[in-house]
Amino acid sequence: MILQFLLLIAGLLLLIKGADWLVENSSAFARKKNVSDLAIGLTIVAFGTSAPELVVNVVAAHQGHEDIVFGNVIGSNNFNLFFILGVAGLISPLLVQQTTVWKEIPISLLAAVVLYFLVNNFFLDAEGILGRGDAVILILFFLAFLFYVYTQLKDVPSTSPVAVKEISNTRIFGFIALGLAGLIIGGRLVVENAMDIASSLGVSEKIIGITIVAAGTSLPELATSVIAAFKRNNDIAVGNIVGSNIFNIFFILGLSALVKPIGYDIVFNTDLYLLFGGTILLFLFMFLGGKRKLERWEAGVLLLLYLAYTTYLVLNEL
Repeated sequence: MILQFLLLIAGLLLLIKGADWLVENSSAFARKKNVSDLAIGLTIVAFGTSAPELVVNVVAAHQGHEDIVFGNVIGSNNFNLFFILGVAGLISPLLVQQTTVWKEIPISLLAAVVLYFLVNNFFLDAEGILGRGDAVILILFFLAFLFYVYTQLKDVPSTSPVAVKEISNTRIFGFIALGLAGLIIGGRLVVENAMDIASSLGVSEKIIGITIVAAGTSLPELATSVIAAFKRNNDIAVGNIVGSNIFNIFFILGLSALVKPIGYDIVFNTDLYLLFGGTILLFLFMFLGGKRKLERWEAGVLLLLYLAYTTYLVLNEL
């Protein structure tokens, strides 16, 4: 089993490095073609930071590992909300913009609620299945969210052009190819070895997906928010998490279900309830102890809730 853990870690490292190469070199090529930073951010960077979750989910959906698909997304969202915001908020109290409080956080709650209704047979497909009809609904919500982001940012004054270091197209496309290969190979390593670890430990795929896989694929968000917190860049620290949670549900689960309809175990409803509660708690924290601010003690509450719930899940399996 030690070998499986090492291969799992290797897969996660390949996912993260592959996403980094893909974002860095795709952005460099786009800038050489005079594509705006806004367009790059909404497309290349948004895709790249969520590429680990995306690749793992597409591989897992194709191979029929349904608990990994839902465990990865729902687990990542809870990890983002409770653990990453908890750590970032302990580093520095997080003061955010008004639109984040009144729009982005409610949209992230809407994403979780829409998912809950879809998988519990309130809309198109059969109970316990996230089908292709449901996937279309999620993708449409994602497109609407992209349009909202565009309308929010289109009036932001453009920054002066930044000189782009001259890099040959051969080198750029070579690293893009390496990034894609890293994502594909890393995704397969993560899914296959997560299954082997679950089998060896005698625990469910859900536990492995919602803890190890979810935390591993959220490492880019963790690094981004922690660095932003140290630099006092609060909007990035919080916006990165809220945006990622919206992206994960609307786009990644939507695309996963387009690849193949995904069976849903109602045991994940408990994790969705936690996500509902955490998102509402974050919204309420914005008005306690400081206007639109996540104080250190509030961040500590989020972190302790995550650690307590994860401990409960693991002990319940053993």
